[in-house]
Amino acid sequence: MLSLKNFSVSVEKKKIIKDINFEFEKGKIYALMGPNGSGKSTFAYSITGHPAYSVEKGSEAVFEGEDIVNLSVDKRSVKGIFLSFQNPLSILGVKLRQFLYFALQGKKDPLTISQEIKKYAKDLKISDDLLNRSLNEGASGGEKKKLEVLQAAVLDKKLIIFDEVDTGVDVDALKTIAQFLRKNKTDKTYIIITHYNRILKYLKPDHVIVLNQGVIKKVGDHTLAYDIEKNGYGK
Repeated sequence: MLSLKNFSVSVEKKKIIKDINFEFEKGKIYALMGPNGSGKSTFAYSITGHPAYSVEKGSEAVFEGEDIVNLSVDKRSVKGIFLSFQNPLSILGVKLRQFLYFALQGKKDPLTISQEIKKYAKDLKISDDLLNRSLNEGASGGEKKKLEVLQAAVLDKKLIIFDEVDTGVDVDALKTIAQFLRKNKTDKTYIIITHYNRILKYLKPDHVIVLNQGVIKKVGDHTLAYDIEKNGYGK
């Protein structure tokens, strides 16, 4: 799915991500953990192609057989890369259905989109009232995250990165999101960026990656998150 080789990223000429070599596989869930300032968000934005993050010469990021280092944000999105933000903005006057109809023009017919929205909304316990409002209008933290998960599913994204998906989300919403991701991980790769073990207790990721000072320090299964919760990142 995504293969990184000597992957380094700078922000304002300061090297934040340092020579990462890692293979993210299809059908797997990864948790990316680390202390504040470790480079987690820089990693996420650089994979999606944010222009403020400069990928250094000699870095490779091969997604679905193509090096995406020089691709724009739009082209990476078309290829199937999706980033869920910590605090999604409200879009007044635009409902979720309208947004998805526009985004998928020529790719899916409106009936199929409506059927998928209905199916995924049921799985994610999203109310009709929320679906019929302007996108994210009056939504709680958990509702916003559920709506982003639904969008990624209907848009058929392949590599989905969730930046702090558990921030401002209650336990019931965490369980629902975790169950949905596990149920719908075939042919997809999920990267969950988090400081905490809250969602990981329900999600049980296939791999936990510890990033510190821009370098991968440890890789393990979901039990590594429990060790971090108990001992911190320094042990």
